[in-house]
Amino acid sequence: MAKVTAIIDIGSNSARIAIFRRTSRYGFYLIEEHKSRMRISENSYHNGGVLQQAAIERALGTLRGFLKIAQELGARKILCVATSAVRDAPNKSEFVSLVRSCLGLSVKVISGEKEAFYGAVAVSNLLPYPDGITIDIGGGSCECAHIVGGKIETLTSLNIGTIRLKELFFDKNAPISKAITFIKDALKNLPDSMQSVRVFGIGGTIRAISKAIMGLQDYPLTTLHAFEYNPQQYKQFYKKIYSATTTQQLANLGISEERFDNIRGGALIFSLLLEHFQSQQVVTSGVGVREGVFLSDLLRSCNFTFPHGFNPSLRSLIDRFSVQDSRSKLTASYALWLFDLLQPLHHLDAQFKPHLKTSARLIYIGAALNFYQSHKHSSYFLANGLNYGYTHRSRILIAFLVEFYGGKKPPNRDRYESLVSLLPDYHCVEWLCVLLGIADAVAVNVHSATFELKNNTIQIITNQDTYLLREALAPLYLPNGLAINIQWLEG
Repeated sequence: MAKVTAIIDIGSNSARIAIFRRTSRYGFYLIEEHKSRMRISENSYHNGGVLQQAAIERALGTLRGFLKIAQELGARKILCVATSAVRDAPNKSEFVSLVRSCLGLSVKVISGEKEAFYGAVAVSNLLPYPDGITIDIGGGSCECAHIVGGKIETLTSLNIGTIRLKELFFDKNAPISKAITFIKDALKNLPDSMQSVRVFGIGGTIRAISKAIMGLQDYPLTTLHAFEYNPQQYKQFYKKIYSATTTQQLANLGISEERFDNIRGGALIFSLLLEHFQSQQVVTSGVGVREGVFLSDLLRSCNFTFPHGFNPSLRSLIDRFSVQDSRSKLTASYALWLFDLLQPLHHLDAQFKPHLKTSARLIYIGAALNFYQSHKHSSYFLANGLNYGYTHRSRILIAFLVEFYGGKKPPNRDRYESLVSLLPDYHCVEWLCVLLGIADAVAVNVHSATFELKNNTIQIITNQDTYLLREALAPLYLPNGLAINIQWLEG
């Protein structure tokens, strides 16, 4: 597979290009993304679906610009897909031929089921939950996929979308009841088996709603990918959006200006789908068709899924920034050993072992930027670089441990309070920092050691000189009642 791959997605409302760089067999990261509101579907829905000349001209200009960006970034492979507006257009063949002749770009017009599949591939690989239903609200259609145990079970495409509703109902000031009837008729095509307490929300409409809800919650992060909430608490909020009659009302609800003209239809579709699925949790997805196309190419030889236990963001960070990989592996090994050994003292749930392991594996990556204050650099990399496969709670806990492990004082309580809604209780954070600090000191200073626990005292046994280890451990903060004893087996 190419080192740099560009994916172009021609949607009904907007077109996007996403460019990915591979760091290893499965490790990758996004290096650039651009969006154009080229509106390929403009004025098509009340003209029999025919793509209009002005929209086609905008599309050619957009795609020409996208190709220039891809070439400048060294993309060796460019994959372009088109969705609802183009696949429904009677003149789609003429459009595809024009793009090929003018730009040398092959456009693959995908079916609604294939569009749903790509969204599901992205979600099942890049969000942290194995079960749920995807809802991808586009300009002309809405795609749903049922994912069970990480496997894609059912794919459905519905002819309801934000621009379609805008042109058929909202632009004509039709009663909202007519749009509701139109949507509910479409929902009859959903299989009865498609029910889930969890929904994965894909697309710009759902991200815009999630961003507004973040503002209502005074949420401590700005990252939309993997942001989750209970939709039952926001039924009236959805209604305020789709019932709004002025742009000022939408602005007051936290909706960005670029969404003013199509958010109402999207909110109505989303609200009715959540009601239909009886969902209790929305997990916002920052990934969708583009990532699905990329992953389908990357993972085509392994059933469109990463190997068990593999995380592309973790692998990418190690590939790009790890300066002490063998040492970090040793630190992770010691940290897990200490977790199990000290279980009678800390009483932490085993669910926190993966967080401790990941923190240890990525503990030194900040040194790639600057050795001084590398703890803080590492923490920033982790908070912002563990994009895929982690909940917000996991990301913040891992970053927090790396920032505050090995200190002379307990973890910073002021910083803790600002993130209290995402972090576990302070006792848990405190102990995980201690375990990571001890493991790091041993890995750095003696390399080889064994551990025992006797009367609330950790016995560190090694056959290497312990002078530097004693210096490193002496100022380390320890919870009340815990002590450390070092045994040097000389000779």
